[in-house]
Amino acid sequence: MEAVLQTKGLLSLPSNPRSRFLNPSQSLRHRVLSIKPNSLSALPLSTNGFQKFNGVISRPGEIYQKNRTFHICKAEAAAAGADGQPVFSEPEKPKFLGLEAVTFKKIVPLGLMFFCILFNYTILRDTKDVLVVTAKGSSAEIIPFLKTWVNLPMAVGFMLLYTKLANVLSKEALFYSVIVPFIAFFGAFGFVLYPLSNYIHPQAFADKLLDMLGPRFLGPLAIMRIWSFCLFYVMAELWGSVVISVLFWGFANQITTVEEAKRFYPLFGLGANVALIFSGRTVKYFSNMRKNLGPGVDGWAISLKAMMTIVVVMGLAICGLYWWVNTFVPLPTRSKKKKEKPKMGTMESVKFLVSSRYIRDLATLVVAYGISINLVEVTWKSKLKAQFPSPNEYSSFMGDFSTATGIMTFSMMLLSQFIFNKYGWGVAAKITRPKSAKYSLFDPCKEMAYIPLDEDTKVKGKAAIDVVCNPLGKSGGALIQQFMILTFGSLANSTPYLGGILLVIVLAWLAAARSLETQFNALRQEEELEKEMERGGS
Repeated sequence: MEAVLQTKGLLSLPSNPRSRFLNPSQSLRHRVLSIKPNSLSALPLSTNGFQKFNGVISRPGEIYQKNRTFHICKAEAAAAGADGQPVFSEPEKPKFLGLEAVTFKKIVPLGLMFFCILFNYTILRDTKDVLVVTAKGSSAEIIPFLKTWVNLPMAVGFMLLYTKLANVLSKEALFYSVIVPFIAFFGAFGFVLYPLSNYIHPQAFADKLLDMLGPRFLGPLAIMRIWSFCLFYVMAELWGSVVISVLFWGFANQITTVEEAKRFYPLFGLGANVALIFSGRTVKYFSNMRKNLGPGVDGWAISLKAMMTIVVVMGLAICGLYWWVNTFVPLPTRSKKKKEKPKMGTMESVKFLVSSRYIRDLATLVVAYGISINLVEVTWKSKLKAQFPSPNEYSSFMGDFSTATGIMTFSMMLLSQFIFNKYGWGVAAKITRPKSAKYSLFDPCKEMAYIPLDEDTKVKGKAAIDVVCNPLGKSGGALIQQFMILTFGSLANSTPYLGGILLVIVLAWLAAARSLETQFNALRQEEELEKEMERGGS
């Protein structure tokens, strides 16, 4: 069966190519290329869609060979041969395990990076709580004060510094400049700061101030009393905000398309939950080392050194994977109209981000999540300290808890890909987040929303939202807890009012998700249209 692809405004190959007469006065539709049919399949197409070749031109009364150049368009290359197959076709891209080689080279290293980052984060998250909750002269009541008066200011300061560095450093230099200090600090804490904690913590001075001011100042004074532990707490919190949200997801958004993100971002969550399971087992293993040690040995110090060594090794592996992807994986094609924007100063960047409705809606989602998750944290952790008073016991329980969370979230991940494929981004974004759904729905939805943005808004928007709004949500929950305790005497007495606050938060969440869905779809359509126009213009 013979078929011919007709394309308006372009030359078409005849079904039976042969020598014909060409009158110079005839129109384009009468021009013919004299080529043997079996030779056409051997002609490769050039990268711009055209292939040059020599043809035989027949004129009335004479046939002669002339070294003349003609052009065949890709659209014409789809003309079918006698067997119904295209005469011209682009060579099929190499695949491995059903994926194109380029995609495979992106997704596997990104998955390994995410595993290492989340493995570290689970160890750091469990360890930070052990340090500040079980330390002498401290309790779980220190957490709201830490998140409000220490973590939030440091997050804001980091965002301002990151925004300024983003204007002067390349993306690669910016990545290394941010992650290397984290790796160095955690290594130094395990081997230097913690062993010296009895000498560098002002225990006696804090006791005198506590006697003067009274027990209601226990939380603020504990920050000064165990300042190195509090610094570890803040750095561990920033690892979640900076390394996961800004560095990793920013890098993933840079090298993936929206189509790849919809397919693979939920799978990254699967890897994250596998990391939770394994890191939870790791924390429990090292926390139980004390049982095999002799009397008088600080088992927690030994456990801490072992876990911080793992954190450093994983951090170096993250840097190695990042270097490999930047060296060997090409970036996807973006719309050229969104590539360049004028550099903005710090205040100009803040004003620009605040004026963006898209960024405000994303910020609402992040703040709402942080408040809703952290409202009950202090009460829960205070009960944990009563049940597990020693650092090793507390850490062992947190290892079990992380493993259980990983298993539950893994199950949620299996459902999330169905939600994205069946109902799309908007429905997934409107599903309120229990903690087990963070990596399965919340993070993929949030990160997909960055992809259609221009590079300047993407970099600075992520820094503002993930570094500032994430701790702002947690600090908001902490401020609500402080207010409720002072007003009603305890969190138990304020439960009905907390329910009303949660309802308002959920309504704001749904409104922001609905608004963001409309803007996200519009940006996606605009980007696809611009790509089509660029391809047509070329």
